[in-house]
Amino acid sequence: MANLVYKRVSTDRQDLVLAEAGIEAPVIFEEDTGTSSRLHPLQRPKFGELLTYARPGDTVHISEMFRLVRGTGHILDVLDVLHRDRLALRIHDGAFSAMDLTARHPRTGELLSTVKFMVQTLAAAGELQRDLQRELTYDGLRAAEAKGNKGGRRPAIPADKTDDVRTAYVEGRSIAALAREHRVSRGAIRTAVADLLPEYTAAAPGAPAPELPVVLDMPGKVADFLRAAELEPVERVTLDQGVTVRRGLGYTLRVTAVPAVHRQLLDRCQPLDGTAAVPAQRKARREYENRVNALGADN
Repeated sequence: MANLVYKRVSTDRQDLVLAEAGIEAPVIFEEDTGTSSRLHPLQRPKFGELLTYARPGDTVHISEMFRLVRGTGHILDVLDVLHRDRLALRIHDGAFSAMDLTARHPRTGELLSTVKFMVQTLAAAGELQRDLQRELTYDGLRAAEAKGNKGGRRPAIPADKTDDVRTAYVEGRSIAALAREHRVSRGAIRTAVADLLPEYTAAAPGAPAPELPVVLDMPGKVADFLRAAELEPVERVTLDQGVTVRRGLGYTLRVTAVPAVHRQLLDRCQPLDGTAAVPAQRKARREYENRVNALGADN
């Protein structure tokens, strides 16, 4: 009997849950990143391949129910198909992980009424949570725009203007004034004049190589929190230069910084692990913590 693992889009949390499940000899079916989450699961290419590959007695594994479905109708449709093909279903995380979704009436073969009720209730709760997250994300983005922060990466200094910026800085113009004049961030100016800054020191022979910038995806809920927090200038510049990437109903901020700055930003969002934070915020902080801690393992 085969273990068939379905992954809609690879994420750190999803991969961790499936890895901890200890699935033997998994056969993995992962959707391409361009596959819309709004598409009915039975119309998704990789899930269709999984059903074609499957044989009676095989088990379908997913990390969490909403990796596969979006609402009650989708869940019931998928359960009917799995029952028709005599496939078992294992969900390894979330509210549905504690339920036997394959339980059916011994005579009619229909889904037990209690299971159907719980599926409908939990699916409705999941839809409500997604709607609230979408509303909060929208409100946060509109509030940021009202403050003049439109998100995305700030423009860099054009190559033909770099010499002018460096000359003006040497002549005494401030970084803030140059940023206003060229309509870029202060970080872009600092990058252009990095070797002219007072704190700049050339690397001594035999000294360890400086840390190189690393790109990490910061969950949107972490980014929203940090934007409202008190940050050091380098942290603020790093956040302002992040690139917003839409993820279904939410977003992530693609942040480029040296590992030390990533660790500083992680420290700043420590309150999100406290009791005052909502579960989604705590989950987002843990995801970001896992990504930052992985930098230490790679170095």
